[in-house]
Amino acid sequence: MARHLLAALTKAEHSSAGSLMEFIIAILKKAEVSINMTESLLRLQGSVPDFEDQRIRRADEPFQELNKKCSALRKILSRIPDEINHRTTFLETIKEIASAIKKLLDCVNEISGCIPSPSDRQALKVRKREFIRYSKKFSNTLKEFFKEGQAQAVYTSAAHLIHQTNSIQYIVKNKCDLRS
Repeated sequence: MARHLLAALTKAEHSSAGSLMEFIIAILKKAEVSINMTESLLRLQGSVPDFEDQRIRRADEPFQELNKKCSALRKILSRIPDEINHRTTFLETIKEIASAIKKLLDCVNEISGCIPSPSDRQALKVRKREFIRYSKKFSNTLKEFFKEGQAQAVYTSAAHLIHQTNSIQYIVKNKCDLRS
């Protein structure tokens, strides 16, 4: 029963990103519980293991490296709520995030060369462009944070970046795992 429920929830989230968060928010609202969902979910990214349906199963090094790079970026981003109010620590975390983004993009470039189908390579290229776009938005949000102090905007932007990270991992899994 639980397995079927998890499969249905996973399918719903894949079909419409953010649907699970809306579902949880509706439940919490009905229960009259007030928490910052974005901050809470961001924190959880560092403590929960990667979902099995998310991980790329191919044993080739570039694919396993992508799993590691995606997981590492999510874990670094998950530290933001705990470190955002400690300027020195947060600045170090920002440097780690920038480095993790670069390493993930390098890994995506390497994997792109391993994909034989031009349409599959194009699909990955589109995901990569979206990831870059959200990385730039994240950077701009950080600049605004240091001017305005809006932590919630940083949490939201980090959550979007995690979603883009997941999207890259999903596209590689869907385009490459079937051929392994």
